[in-house]
Amino acid sequence: MFGRLASAGLLALTLTATRASADAVSDFYRGKSVQLVLGYGPGGGYDVYARLVARYLGKYIPGGPTVVVVNMPGAGSLRATNFLYATAPKDGLTIGAFARDMPLMGVMGGNSNVQFDPRKFTWLGSVSSSANDSYLLFLRKDAAAQSIADATRPGGAPVVISGTAEGATGNDVAILMRDTIGLNVKIINGYPDSGAMFLAVDRKEVDGRFVGLSAVSSAKPDWLKPAANMRVLLQFGRAERNPAFPDAPTARELARDERARALIGLAELPYQLSRPMVAPPGVPADRAKALQDGFMAMQADPEYLGEAARLGLDVSPVDAARAARLVDELAVAPRDLIDYMKKLQHPEP
Repeated sequence: MFGRLASAGLLALTLTATRASADAVSDFYRGKSVQLVLGYGPGGGYDVYARLVARYLGKYIPGGPTVVVVNMPGAGSLRATNFLYATAPKDGLTIGAFARDMPLMGVMGGNSNVQFDPRKFTWLGSVSSSANDSYLLFLRKDAAAQSIADATRPGGAPVVISGTAEGATGNDVAILMRDTIGLNVKIINGYPDSGAMFLAVDRKEVDGRFVGLSAVSSAKPDWLKPAANMRVLLQFGRAERNPAFPDAPTARELARDERARALIGLAELPYQLSRPMVAPPGVPADRAKALQDGFMAMQADPEYLGEAARLGLDVSPVDAARAARLVDELAVAPRDLIDYMKKLQHPEP
């Protein structure tokens, strides 16, 4: 009898403490705004995703705060990533989204511009993953290369693509493809954001670009129409071909040897976090859990899913625990492969 009474008392205390914690979180967020710091400018795929999340996430955070997107472009989202890690308030009122390659950049080390450890972020997860998405080489149909065989032929004319800066996703993938499958590629850097790179292709300043399918679906759906002046030559970020592009080979299929295939596999790990979202390190545990739970609860909202479908956005979420495990996998990758990726993002002059 005493044991049952003690157990009942402990359960009551636990429930009371849980309710008190939930009430404290709700009281904290009620009437406040959460800033969603985005590492890119307006108009691109990351921006479309961020604004979609901002419209729905507040419904699933206790207290119902509003969520406001703050664009902070620069250095392929490195500026925003550093801000989120080192400068942003750690009270749970700031979250952020950055490029999928930032975790890899963070574990490589040796770059003084990288001021974050991805393992220490308060991970919320990822809105989408490589389950349905692909990172694709889109080329205009009037480009010199008419097939992947043309684009990888020794001595062939280079595929000219747009880029933002060294270390940005599109640049890294292009160079990796040069080194592992023999892609003839020339990168024109200096474009400020994804919107400008799309425009560069349309203006025929370049032949094409590496870009995520989800970004194209939302920002340039015309590229996916049969009558469009665009074709997909190559798929990256997945082990098997996306069924939507059965004629475009994957990078792994074209790898020159086993080391090349291992490099591709390492570089593709971040693509399981296609649209990563975090809060700064050190967010109080109860608020961190509220943000993480709210992030995943939002993924089942019928209105959210319906709007994502209308915008052409993939929703294949990854939760906080899985995101953290993927980052840990990157951190223990073989050193020689990490060293290659380091040189890829920061080539010697």
